[in-house]
Amino acid sequence: MRLGRRSLLLAAAGGTVATAAAPAVPAAAGPGKGGPVVIGHRGAAGWRPEHTAASYTYAVQTGADWIEPDLVPTKDHVLVVRHENEISQTTDVARHPEFADRRTTKTVDGRPVTGWFTEDFTLAELKTLRAVERLPRVRDRNTVFDGREEVMTFQEVVDLARRLSRTYGRTIAVFPETKHPTYFRSLGLPLEPKLAAAIRRNRLGRRECVVQSFEPTSLRRMTGLGVPLWQALGTTGGPHDLPSTTYRDMMTPAGLAEIARYADWIGPDKSSVAGTTLVADAHAAGLRIGPYTFRAENQFLPAGFRRGSGPNDFGDAFAEYALYYRMGVDAVVTDFPDLAVMARRG
Repeated sequence: MRLGRRSLLLAAAGGTVATAAAPAVPAAAGPGKGGPVVIGHRGAAGWRPEHTAASYTYAVQTGADWIEPDLVPTKDHVLVVRHENEISQTTDVARHPEFADRRTTKTVDGRPVTGWFTEDFTLAELKTLRAVERLPRVRDRNTVFDGREEVMTFQEVVDLARRLSRTYGRTIAVFPETKHPTYFRSLGLPLEPKLAAAIRRNRLGRRECVVQSFEPTSLRRMTGLGVPLWQALGTTGGPHDLPSTTYRDMMTPAGLAEIARYADWIGPDKSSVAGTTLVADAHAAGLRIGPYTFRAENQFLPAGFRRGSGPNDFGDAFAEYALYYRMGVDAVVTDFPDLAVMARRG
């Protein structure tokens, strides 16, 4: 499936174009009903700049069951949603001369990172910035929306999810991820107390919130809130808070049994699922499984599902969803929730 730029822009604007255009507003199953849960990865990041109100809204309009906000703190300890605390790729901060002296290099989870960081800005300062497309060379169609949306707080995402739930007549869950929790704890800006307070304040229940993290320690700090917990799993190395543990260890039957002591879900990279027994092993341990991240562009698809000659041409994403649905996954985390919903309908 290969679409031209004009067709992609029409689809991103809500038009009806061939098979890649989002359906109007299809009826979608609630979490756990009617097939695997479709999780809008940072909203509908394939069609809008990620972590924006427009991205989350479009995800729900096209059928997503859950929307995913990544959580990082501000200097005044407010939870905001950004893919990373370094924001030069997702905002226009570099165009603000008043913040030029905030550019710096920090070590985050053992890795040097240069740029501008949310923990060096107050919420009021972050609100003067505007979101931009994180992958402009891959998704140049999304750059038309650059500069239109502000940085959202987690509370604003919760409020939006509830408004969308009322509008579309189904419960939309929020799926927050604690980003670099050990790092932020070392700065005196722990994520878990603020997130727990928001869950309690908003009376978020099991159908409205699932908390995820790559760090088991962070999830263990969130037990007792009455919401499901999701252990995310990388492909190499291991969680930053447990340096002697690898993700490979965590995906063994013994590792899954340990995860089941505190979590309800695992979220592995999709490459860790294909050709393995991980789905069956997770289910045997009493865990649900939701792989990440499904995308439509060739460079993110297995070779057999690629179409056309360019890395950013759309491949046969429907075939990939069908493959994983047949494997028995309980959810998919996707930049294109519209396509996942259409594939779920068969």
